[in-house]
Amino acid sequence: MSIIPGNDLTAMTLEDLVKPENVLCNAQARSKKHCLEILSELLSRCDSEIAHEEIFEGLVERERLGCTGLDSGIAFPHCRVEGVKRSCGAFMRLSSPVDFDTSDSEHVDLVFGLMVPLELDDSHVADIKLVTSALNDKDLRERLREAHSSSELYKALLSATPTDSEPQEAPT
Repeated sequence: MSIIPGNDLTAMTLEDLVKPENVLCNAQARSKKHCLEILSELLSRCDSEIAHEEIFEGLVERERLGCTGLDSGIAFPHCRVEGVKRSCGAFMRLSSPVDFDTSDSEHVDLVFGLMVPLELDDSHVADIKLVTSALNDKDLRERLREAHSSSELYKALLSATPTDSEPQEAPT
């Protein structure tokens, strides 16, 4: 656990949010929808009682509210899921970028998925800010894109050093 600078919130670390089995290097997604399907399967590994179809529905519903692309080839699909007790993440690098309808029109190759409880508290919001802060780091994005295996990708992800500066507004 770590303290978010400037707040009294205890937030998870990336290592708390994402386990090695929730990371996939060189995923082959044909489209944004297919990417969300793969991501929902990775996220379902967090809790065997939550069906990946339920997570997929939540991710799709959230995307309908607005694109979760963060620009620079990154997407951050996330959703609230009934039965989830704590934030849980998954990460994948796509073998070929897909169109994610991002504001910069750049196709996405780095995808961080997050599911959170239906009722958000300040710690869940802090988890979202942690992820957006990490993914806004250009050096981290380069290390993630250089990884050749899921284990290398996981190690690169954990090398993130969130900054004390205010990250771009976290999607909700």
